[in-house]
Amino acid sequence: MTDGPTGAADIERLCASTPPAGKRRAMVAVALSATLGSILFGYDTGVISGALPYMYMPEGAHGLSIDSAQEGGVTAVLAVGAAVGAVVGGRLSDRFGRRHNLLLLSFIFLGVALGAALSPNVWWLYVFRFIMGFAVGGASATVPVYLSETAPRRIRGSIVSVDQFMIVLGQLIAFTVNGIIAKISGGPELTITSDPSGALTPGVHHWDDVLALRADHGGALSMDAWNALVSQMSVSAGNGGAWRMMIVMCSIPAIALWVFMRRMPESPRWFAKNRRYTEFVASLKQLRDGAGPELVEEATDTIEFQRELEGRPTGASLRDILTTPWMRRIFLIGLALSLANKTSGVDTVMFYAPKVLTYAGMSSGDSITLQVVNGVVGAIGAGVGILVMSKLPRRKVLLSTLVISMACLGAIAALFFCSIEPHIRAGQTPPAEAAFGVLALMAIFMLVVQGGNGTVVWTMLGEIFPSRIRGVASGAVIAIGWLASAGTMFAFPVMMEAIGGGWSYLVFAVINLVWFVILAAIMPETANKSLEEVERDLRVKNGASSV
Repeated sequence: MTDGPTGAADIERLCASTPPAGKRRAMVAVALSATLGSILFGYDTGVISGALPYMYMPEGAHGLSIDSAQEGGVTAVLAVGAAVGAVVGGRLSDRFGRRHNLLLLSFIFLGVALGAALSPNVWWLYVFRFIMGFAVGGASATVPVYLSETAPRRIRGSIVSVDQFMIVLGQLIAFTVNGIIAKISGGPELTITSDPSGALTPGVHHWDDVLALRADHGGALSMDAWNALVSQMSVSAGNGGAWRMMIVMCSIPAIALWVFMRRMPESPRWFAKNRRYTEFVASLKQLRDGAGPELVEEATDTIEFQRELEGRPTGASLRDILTTPWMRRIFLIGLALSLANKTSGVDTVMFYAPKVLTYAGMSSGDSITLQVVNGVVGAIGAGVGILVMSKLPRRKVLLSTLVISMACLGAIAALFFCSIEPHIRAGQTPPAEAAFGVLALMAIFMLVVQGGNGTVVWTMLGEIFPSRIRGVASGAVIAIGWLASAGTMFAFPVMMEAIGGGWSYLVFAVINLVWFVILAAIMPETANKSLEEVERDLRVKNGASSV
């Protein structure tokens, strides 16, 4: 129903006469239900780090016999799908509602979890990983907007940062499941019946024994020679299929998302944006206590702000955004925030920490299990981020974390240059302390990225865009961020083989420095402001002709 109170008295009467849309829902319950989508986001992105070592194994050992390019492809195709999902999800969210999107995504997450786990080869896995990415992108564009539009002003920053915490929690769950499966299976193992080269005797071998023959792991064989050797081996058995169990486990939170979101209300501000004011008040009353002065004040602010926008379209296309100067400026700020997060180097830890740690001399099984350390520290950081968001300015937090991230990545590069790579070139295993040093620096990096960078960026992407373009704009910048992430995911395994860990991590340290300089110049402050106040301020500061 489209209705239109014309003044404060009408709005007060509307608030008094409109019943709640359903049973009262506490904001905590709303946040926990919606962020099951964030857990799925985190699980589906994090699970691949433990699955990849098993996928590398020969088909005779029930692996997929992938190479480094296919490793990058399996990882990156999810991000490409996420880019599409963010754009489409943003549009569907604007048109049909935030809650509608999350219910749809729950079915997609469930279907692709089963499909990916049953993939007979890497090509089918690409397909299901792309669709899985579509769901991840849809969640990344929908959950922060839903939370920002349902939360009261005083706790909006903390509530929206729950999204980041749950993403990291999903990654931690994935790392833990991976570690448990790796421990139960004894790490990647295969049974070799014959090796024409004579490099390995028949019998059960750890996958590390095969990797140790490569030059970049201290062996004597070039990559081509190593690939030829593996293809000539006769393998009768192995536990390479363990990756399937890792992936299928994300079907559980997918079912939970559908069950719980059916009980939650639609975003009140989505109704207001579409000028459905009776439904706006009904939904708002489902989320707030009673019909007291605070509810009336919030309803009045929102409806009067929408009245200021009367006569203007209720939506906008990406072309409208890019051709309207003040919208374009805000869009570019959001794009910079998204890229600062996605190109920070976080993907090199989230997806490839086990690979990096095996380069540094750690066993494959231990590297999968110890990825849990990064998950635990990241979750602690995201938890701290929830507290930080309600106490510190967004700008200060993000700029500080960019500096610390640059230092951590630079230190990892130094460890590779000074300790790890010299031993590899000499055909020796790097010292154990080098691998644990890399792990410690990764943990510090994850602490500050998940506690500062991710928390601030995802919160602000739900805040800075005007209501008219919020779904489309947030979807677009998140999509571009995912494409940048896909580039990182695809390139990093190749970079490690071509230029080594030292130069690879130095590149990402420099990228953090670049984003520090850019964001120090353009990033606004949104703390302690309502969404309407944020929109008014940004419209004025970026040259809109009228409020």
